[in-house]
Amino acid sequence: MTKEDLIQSNPLRALGLGEKTDGKNQGMGLVMARAGLGKTAILVQIALDFMMRGDKVLHVSIGESIDKARSWYTDIFLLTTADMADAERREIEPEVMRNRMIMTFKESAFGLAKLEERLDDLVKQDVYKPNCLIVDGYDFSDSKATDMQGFIDLMESRDLDAIWFSAVSHRGDKRVSETGIPAPCHEMDEMFASVLFINPETEAIKLDIIKCTACEIDASAKLAFDPSTMLISKT
Repeated sequence: MTKEDLIQSNPLRALGLGEKTDGKNQGMGLVMARAGLGKTAILVQIALDFMMRGDKVLHVSIGESIDKARSWYTDIFLLTTADMADAERREIEPEVMRNRMIMTFKESAFGLAKLEERLDDLVKQDVYKPNCLIVDGYDFSDSKATDMQGFIDLMESRDLDAIWFSAVSHRGDKRVSETGIPAPCHEMDEMFASVLFINPETEAIKLDIIKCTACEIDASAKLAFDPSTMLISKT
């Protein structure tokens, strides 16, 4: 198996990742689940898909260390390339990982203005210019649609292809939008182009595609999430 084989067979192709329409960005994406069900693992698989295709990813980890975030990439990369020959995996790993930078924030110190400042420093100093942002650990409990508009503005002004977030849902909170997006993001439907929900209420854990503006590429797509490997699969 080659790197190109991995890219083409990736279940995330069902979401239209990597596709652009008239040069427009892919919008913002959201992975939701209750705490501890695998949101970070899914974000890392999304990031690795961008990285495999040669795009640069800035992974923003809120409340976690750089070492913790880095270990996610190491583990998921090994799992996703399990069918690749060892020699080829060792050859492509440095190339792929060069397309990733990790930035950490304490929960109390994170804010859009601070992120913009640090991102602009990287770009102006010609250190790193990402195509995609991964924001893991953002607190949506006090967030409003206007806050998300700030991220949309950031994406457009910095010429980003996409921003993906994780969000914690709670079993006891039954609020949900008309399109099925659970609280605390139920009032932000229009802000997200793609929303995935890890659904543990069935015999096999499903990865529900609640919203996906690019899914006409594979409108019948159904995804699953294996908690033993933390990998996405197509069903």
